[in-house]
Amino acid sequence: MSQSSQKATLYRMSTPDHQCPFGLKTRHLLKANGYDVDDNLLENRKETDKFKEKHDVDTTPQVFIDGKRIGGYEEVRAFLGQPLPDPDATSYQPVVALFIVTALLSIATSWLSFGNILTVQTIEWFISFSMVVLALLKLQDVEKFSTMFLNYDLLAKKWVPYGRIYPFAEGLAGLLMAAEFAPFISIPVALFIGILGSVSVFKAVYVDKRELKCACVGGSSNVPLGFISLTENLMMVAMAVWMFFTMN
Repeated sequence: MSQSSQKATLYRMSTPDHQCPFGLKTRHLLKANGYDVDDNLLENRKETDKFKEKHDVDTTPQVFIDGKRIGGYEEVRAFLGQPLPDPDATSYQPVVALFIVTALLSIATSWLSFGNILTVQTIEWFISFSMVVLALLKLQDVEKFSTMFLNYDLLAKKWVPYGRIYPFAEGLAGLLMAAEFAPFISIPVALFIGILGSVSVFKAVYVDKRELKCACVGGSSNVPLGFISLTENLMMVAMAVWMFFTMN
């Protein structure tokens, strides 16, 4: 029998107060893989508890294929050869996605302002917008960020409050640079945090050979500390130097 003609029986919780999101994801996953889904709704807590007791399971949804219980969403993904990625695995995806979005935002802003998608201002906006978004991600949980930052930043190790100040300083410098306002504030701030950050990352990764996660996109980041982190800091330094020579 081909997979396209296989049937799957799904039991998922769906009450007036709660529709299980994993139940919906499981149904979509099965249909996307060619399964005809017999969708059974558990419409109240009593039905749900009775189902769990009958099948000796702790959670719903539950999927049965050919009379065999496969399990919930994660087990169905594994059964279909699509296991979930390791949540603890390092990945550059968050920071790559961030830079792509800020690059497109810079291009859109340049087109709106000048009718041209690539100007010197486009590059300036890309760096300043990136600084602002990176700061925003850190500000989601300053405590988590500052804790991770302590693993490698040289100044934060000496003076702990710097870890809490850093995202505010980065965001302020990025906003001022985007507006080309108060360069006497943005340039020294960006130079200071950018140079110190570059030295800290270089020492941790290339001198001490430590394998760490970068706090650059927030305290819950799985981005490895390394080239990308160094690039972020060098971009700030380059922007500050560029603004110093072009505005004077």
